[in-house]
Amino acid sequence: MKRFAGFFACLFAVILCMPVFAAEPIKMGAVINLTGPASSWGKFHAKGLQDYIKYVNEVKGGVGGAKIDLTVADHAYKVAEGINHVKKFCEDGMVMIATWDTGLGIQVKPIIKEYKVPTINFSTGQEILKPPIDYMYLPFGSYVLDSYAVLEYVKAIHKGKDKPKVGLLTLDNAYGKSIHDPSKQFAAKEGLQIVDIEEFPPKTVDLSTVLMKLKQAGAEYVFTQILPANMISALKASDQTGFKPLFIGTWTATDPDFFASAKGLIKDRLQMQFVGCLPGDGTPGVKLMEELIQRYKSVDRYDLSYWEGVAIGMIMVRGAERAKEKFGKITSETINQALETFRNEDFGGIVPNITYTKDDHQGSFVGRIIKVNDDGTFTPLTNFFSPGKGELKLLKGK
Repeated sequence: MKRFAGFFACLFAVILCMPVFAAEPIKMGAVINLTGPASSWGKFHAKGLQDYIKYVNEVKGGVGGAKIDLTVADHAYKVAEGINHVKKFCEDGMVMIATWDTGLGIQVKPIIKEYKVPTINFSTGQEILKPPIDYMYLPFGSYVLDSYAVLEYVKAIHKGKDKPKVGLLTLDNAYGKSIHDPSKQFAAKEGLQIVDIEEFPPKTVDLSTVLMKLKQAGAEYVFTQILPANMISALKASDQTGFKPLFIGTWTATDPDFFASAKGLIKDRLQMQFVGCLPGDGTPGVKLMEELIQRYKSVDRYDLSYWEGVAIGMIMVRGAERAKEKFGKITSETINQALETFRNEDFGGIVPNITYTKDDHQGSFVGRIIKVNDDGTFTPLTNFFSPGKGELKLLKGK
């Protein structure tokens, strides 16, 4: 008996001395524009993404006991550089990747398909989801959603018997042109007039000539697909030319640097389509945003670009969680399979509920119109609605 007791004592001592191995980290990557044009968006995207992953690791203990190892690489808005980062991420065994711009999202599709790594894009250019869509995801509705939602809203607020006259003001690149065709299609179907389409290079400083053309065309509403710096130029040109339309942008119309430069220019004339949560919503997603801001202090107030970083992080983590629950392991393949099982997946109001299927990786087709205020806050003007389904409601007093 004593001999057995001594044996077990020795065995116990050996077990105590054995090293404790932590679960293998879950490797994820993000290629984001941190130093190139429009990098103010990218920097805050990275902060939101990093803060949420840090929160999951610290508060939730990671996913299935494994911590998430996130690597963020800067491609400075250069597609070739971004492609190199994505390929390296794939070769290094990342289980999911986030890419930043539409151009990069389109160009890496063959690489993503070859390595079979699910990839979600911060930009929502609809071209990313042209077949084949294997492993490519958007977090919410594409710029088609923006186009339909903005024009349906214009039709709802327009007074008078004549058709609403809309001008498009866009950059002369793939991002800017992404609203052209869907806007023309929706306008033709729903009885609006696209009276003029003006494109200009991103580095254009003076937009007076462009705004004068829209004015001469009789545009009452100007739907924009431009960057925040361009929006400031457009507002200045509006004052210089005496052209006073209602400007309605896509959700990229502002960024963290916008409000300091646009102070005094907004003048109750800027609105935009936005799919996410706002501080006044009171949803669980808003409470999470508040907790992240207070805990990590990466930003000092709610911001749309920080919001999107958090949203992308939540989708990536939820994919890993579902992979663990459904398949018992977290790999690029099981995450991809798990994402395609999302059916009305609830993210606490951070973004509209998400559905992914094998044939549709858009996420949702729901948005709302909000007003951009001079003090950097936002006011909802409509409910969340899916364009074309008769769901749009103008909020009282707005």
